[in-house]
Amino acid sequence: MKFKTIIIAALVAVIGTSCDPKSYLDVNTNPNQLPTASPSFVFTNALNTSARNIAGNTDGQGSSEIGFYWSGQWTQGNGYIINTAQFAYQFTNGDFNYWDPYYDNLQDYQFVIDNADANSQKYLKGPSKVMKAMLYQHLVDMYGNLPYSDALKATTSLAPKFDDQKAVYESLIALLDEAITDLKANAFASAFTGSDIVFAGNITKWVQFANSLKMRILIRQSKVSGRDTYIKTEVNKIVTEGSGFITASEVTVGGPSFFLATAGKLNPVYDRWGYDANGAKRALNNYPRLTQFLVNSLKASGDTLRLKRIAYANGGENSSTPGVSTLKEVAANYSGTPFGASSGYLPANTTSLGPSLIVKGEYNRPYILMTASEVQFLLAEAKQRFTDVTLPNTAKAYFEEGIVQSFRVLGANTAGAAAFKGSKIQNYDWDASTDKLAAIAIQKWISFVNFNGLEAWAEYRRTNLPVIPQSIQVPDNKRPVRFFYPNTESGSNTANVTAQGNIDAFATKLFWDVD
Repeated sequence: MKFKTIIIAALVAVIGTSCDPKSYLDVNTNPNQLPTASPSFVFTNALNTSARNIAGNTDGQGSSEIGFYWSGQWTQGNGYIINTAQFAYQFTNGDFNYWDPYYDNLQDYQFVIDNADANSQKYLKGPSKVMKAMLYQHLVDMYGNLPYSDALKATTSLAPKFDDQKAVYESLIALLDEAITDLKANAFASAFTGSDIVFAGNITKWVQFANSLKMRILIRQSKVSGRDTYIKTEVNKIVTEGSGFITASEVTVGGPSFFLATAGKLNPVYDRWGYDANGAKRALNNYPRLTQFLVNSLKASGDTLRLKRIAYANGGENSSTPGVSTLKEVAANYSGTPFGASSGYLPANTTSLGPSLIVKGEYNRPYILMTASEVQFLLAEAKQRFTDVTLPNTAKAYFEEGIVQSFRVLGANTAGAAAFKGSKIQNYDWDASTDKLAAIAIQKWISFVNFNGLEAWAEYRRTNLPVIPQSIQVPDNKRPVRFFYPNTESGSNTANVTAQGNIDAFATKLFWDVD
């Protein structure tokens, strides 16, 4: 395994001083002398790095991006050479290496956990453990078995053993329990709340985030045989803990007090797909397109309020009126691109990423890690599957609130969500939906659009919903169910990678992908 040792030296601060988030890339050091790193500076940079690793930026693709494609939400715009790894599924262990940047990022959080006490910054341990749990959950969902118990030990374990993915999932629940204990015991020092570019030192919100991640990890296993009692017990423990879940707001990184109109310091999504620091369009601005399946599905259900926030009308954003489409924003002017199409769908004739994600000049939006809408749909599924859990509301109430929160985060009028009650529209109107779990899965899928591609792909693999078209570039029904272990890991940790057996990216399913 690749371990990062130099990065700590690049994140230097005088121990005991507060962190100015705007200076996270402005630390000057003597290259001939290894200085002392403050956990607060490492923590701030680690959060920013997490956002970049997930979202991507001008350095390359993030983990969420491939999820948008493989969950059937985004496709490639015409005018670019077709990416055969993404849309023909012709990839090897040299493609899609999210492993190395994730483990590098995990090493940062581990540094904070290991050094917080000695630097009188105990309040950073809980948040770092929450982030560590989230990143490991992502890694399991991409790769399956992986180094956990023997990992993040620097030179003492250069070839760490792999842990069983199911055991790692269980360990993450225990890690989040530890995080909650640490959070409740260690309030942020007021001078250091600026180092927390997620919740600005709000311990309650960090605990709610931890509980929300627990729900994600638990419900991901809900179709696995023999897990019902374990899942119900853990859900009831969350209810007993009493802090609740994130509600009516998102878990975000950065924002106006952090991202700047300076090269390398923009919101990572804006930086990759939108504009540069001077407002010039990025070369990849026309690359991601909303799929024909997504656009037509929303139209067919009368879900045009969300459509107009998810996508710009054909022709894209009006350069002189940021946030508004060039064409009139009526349903007829929204045209999706068939998944994997390489010709016939030019930018002027198709929809692009909408104002919920990119508006010219809004370079300092916070980057979203988790939405309140996702949490409501997790709670809806928990209550629908396990009617005896102690969650206080009904599955219907959670489901309907999930749609409301999806409208809210997109910037659509939430009255539009209420209009679906009693509408008789399948998978929108709870009472009219014949398969309640399918309705939850499909609404959750919609709620992920533009915000969390990795979760959308994981949920698609778990539920097989919605029934999305195969890529035009693929002649059969095979779809990726995971990634190969990267060649960097097989080169440096050969025996342990080999011990995982012959990995087939189209057949070697993860433990929670049971059908």
